[in-house]
Amino acid sequence: MPATASADAPTEAVTPADAPVPLVSDSQSLRRAFKDFRDGFAQRELWLSLGWQDIKQRYRRSTLGPLWITISTGLQAAAMGLLYSAILNQDLWTYLPYVTVGLIVWNVINAAIIEGGEVFVANEGLIKQLPSALSVHVYRLVWRQFLFFAHNMVIYLVMLAWVWKHVHWTVVLAVPGIALVFLNALWVTIVFGILSTRYRDFAPLLGSFVMMLFVLTPVMWSTKALQGNASVSGRARLVEIIPTYHFLEIVRAPLLGEPIHRLSWAVVGTITVVGWMIAILAMKKYRSRVPYWV
Repeated sequence: MPATASADAPTEAVTPADAPVPLVSDSQSLRRAFKDFRDGFAQRELWLSLGWQDIKQRYRRSTLGPLWITISTGLQAAAMGLLYSAILNQDLWTYLPYVTVGLIVWNVINAAIIEGGEVFVANEGLIKQLPSALSVHVYRLVWRQFLFFAHNMVIYLVMLAWVWKHVHWTVVLAVPGIALVFLNALWVTIVFGILSTRYRDFAPLLGSFVMMLFVLTPVMWSTKALQGNASVSGRARLVEIIPTYHFLEIVRAPLLGEPIHRLSWAVVGTITVVGWMIAILAMKKYRSRVPYWV
């Protein structure tokens, strides 16, 4: 009589050799985040073309076309320079370049925050229909702002006739300063773009935040203009706690032949490193969710 297994004996589960192995998604991995950045940059023909097309579309059927970018910024800088040089009792030919360069750099900061917060929502159709990396839309926005910046720098080249005697070899330091400004514009666009896509009330909040920064940052006013007043000259140094002040200084100071404080380089460098760490983590965790949020 064949032996029978005891009822209490443990049974072993037999797994077929060809049984499907459960897959683990890597959509929230650092590898996929960095791959998105690489794939987006590899598609540069797409975002270079789209960025330039954005400018052409804005000034479609206009006689002067993109030159209106330069004209509008020049008129705004001239109006601010004339008004505030009189209010603050500053020399016009010294104060006007100061305001102009500050306004040119501020426009980049402003666009990175305001338009960056809307970058994914504004491209909802492309995100859902075009099989491309999410970073393509970030590169497109920053490239478009670089084109605006290049058009506005024509104003500075014209003003060199007045500021040339103050400019020396340190003007080359403006190049790494400009590079840092746009490098930070990339991570700001990523972080604020994801936050604004998930929380739609975040974009209006950014508008109020930028308005406050514009008032606090010495774009139209100068700390030097307050140094003659002993009651406020010390408190004017409080502006150094405003991050946007340092981004202005690393570009404006060398372009105007003024020294750049090491503090500004240190602050901008720290913000760049910390900001990119946050942006990479945001892309790692939420990149795959953005198409569902838009």
